[in-house]
This record gives sequence, C-alpha cells and structure tokens, in this order.
Amino acid sequence: MTRKRITGAAVAKEAGVSRTTVSLVLNNIPNASIPAETRRKVMDAAARLKYYPHAGARRLASGRTWTLAFVMHQSPERATSDLFLPQVLHGLNTVARQYGYYILFWPVDPADPQEDYSHLIYEGHVDGIILSGPLLDEPEAVALDEQGLTIVLTGRLPGRTLPCVDVDNYLGARQATDHLIGLGHRRVALIANAPRTYLSSYERHRGYQASLLAAGLPYDEALVQEGDFTGRSGYRAMNALLDLAEPPTAVFIASDVVAFGAIQAVKNRGLSIPRDVAIVGFDDVAIAQYVEPHLTTVHLPAYDLGWQVGQLALQLLNKEPAGNLVKLLATHLVIRDSCGARLS
Repeated sequence: MTRKRITGAAVAKEAGVSRTTVSLVLNNIPNASIPAETRRKVMDAAARLKYYPHAGARRLASGRTWTLAFVMHQSPERATSDLFLPQVLHGLNTVARQYGYYILFWPVDPADPQEDYSHLIYEGHVDGIILSGPLLDEPEAVALDEQGLTIVLTGRLPGRTLPCVDVDNYLGARQATDHLIGLGHRRVALIANAPRTYLSSYERHRGYQASLLAAGLPYDEALVQEGDFTGRSGYRAMNALLDLAEPPTAVFIASDVVAFGAIQAVKNRGLSIPRDVAIVGFDDVAIAQYVEPHLTTVHLPAYDLGWQVGQLALQLLNKEPAGNLVKLLATHLVIRDSCGARLS
C-alpha cells in the first residue's frame, strides 16, 4: 500500500498556523520574522506527521540549492582512500543536517588542468564551497571570495584573509620533530605528506626546519623525501632514506597513511622500529593505534575540523554572526611505541 504524501497544508492545520508560515519555517527562509515558539510548533507538527518537503519546491521557495560542495585537490581514487577524511565528513555532515543541508563530495584531480570547482557555484549546483587541502596558489578560491560568494577553506592562504578553519600544521610538525630530537636523535629525516605546493605540506616542512634550527642541527635536503598521500609513496621514500650512506635514526612522517608504507619498508629490511629507526606520524587516524608497532603521531581533531568548517560556511550563508573568520585548532602529540619513548 502506497503511503499518502503529507502536504504543507496538513502541517499548517496540525500546527494551527498558515501555509505561508509553514513554508517560511520548513524552507528556512532568511530574514523571516517567525517567533521561536511558532517555529517549534511547525517543526513538531511536521515531525508528528512525518512530513518531508519536496526538494524542488524547497529550492524554488528559498532560492537555494541546500547543498554545500566539499572540494578536495585529489584524484577520486586517492580521495576515497584517505583515512583521515571520514571523520572530517562526519563532522561536516552533522552540522549540515542541523541546517537542512546536503554535502556534495567533489574531488578535483590536480593532474587535470581542465578540472575546476568554481563552476559548482556559477552553474547553481551548490550554495557554497568548502575547499579542503588548498594549494599555496588558489586563484579560483580568491576570485569566488572577491565576488562575495561563500567559500571556506580548511587551510590558510598566505597573504589572504579568506574564511578558514585549520589545524596548526606548523606547530604539530614542531611537536613531532622536537620529540624525536628530545629522545637524543641528531639525524632526523622528514617524509612529507605531499608536494610542497600543498599548504599543509609546506607548513609541516617549515615546522620541521624550525625544530632543527632551534636545536642547532643542520638542515640536510638529502634527509627530506616527498610523499603523495599514499602508503606506496612512504614505502619508496623510506627506502631512499635507508639507502643513504648515513641513514637517519629517526623520521618524522607528515601523514599516518604515508607512515604505514614507510613502516613496511623498514620491516622488509629486517630492521626494528624504534630500535633502528624511530618514527612519528601525523593525523592520528583510527588505525594508528593498532598497527605494529603502535604509531606515535600528532593528533588532529578531524571531526571538530569538519564540524567547525561546516558551521562557519553555513553561518556565512545565513548571514549569522560568525565571530573570528580565521579559526585555528590545536594539535597534540600522542606517544605510543614507534618513537621509542616508552623504551627509554
């Protein structure tokens, strides 16, 4: 038996208000002066009747798509294998649902010069864009912001004041490198999470350099290898470091996923972690505490990052007070077995 569709008129009758009021409340029309008690009555009536507004009618009434795009500079294959991403999306989706919004996941392959993301707004597919993992140069994002369109970043652009929520990549890298130096290591290498054209990689590299400088240690480009977000790149990078005439005794790896590949490379050489090579990762993805040895890593608040960036974007769309438009979330070091601190 087909369930009869509940109409806005039925909700209005149940709540004791006009159909116009129901439309204004359920479509979340901006600047509609509806008392809080009336809003509550309408929402309660809709819940009791199991009313679901028609998506097309909702868009027509509000002039909105009710969709935010979550854009990543990643190929679809790499984006879907990102172990940090699910918690970010969980936080983002949680706050989006509170505002009645949907999330469109949109990977943009940086290897394809024809791909862009600004058309998502220009063509009316979304109301705003959240750009995750920006590059050092983001002309599309700057252009959207200058036109007064809603774009929020997870990452800060140098010399720009676009709205953003970010983790302190620089400080997190210093925490990791300082820890290894504090354990007595003087030949500390870096395997970057990505090319330095990515803002997060640039900042983590800068933090690594600052730690060496503060400790009076030389910066050696031979001890720096570049990852590409994948375990495979970590495996390759670690093998290159171990092939050096004087290999490092410790490695800061600026991504847990990259670190997992590096750990396997060490094991395949018959070497021990942390006795032969101490390792500290970055991100604190869920599986980091279960790999062998358990990975010491810099914890990033992934869920909170997604929630906060989503809230900021939706506050801007709704012209609500958003406070500080540049928000920086703290990191902290989680000490497990791979760095050797528990053995010292």
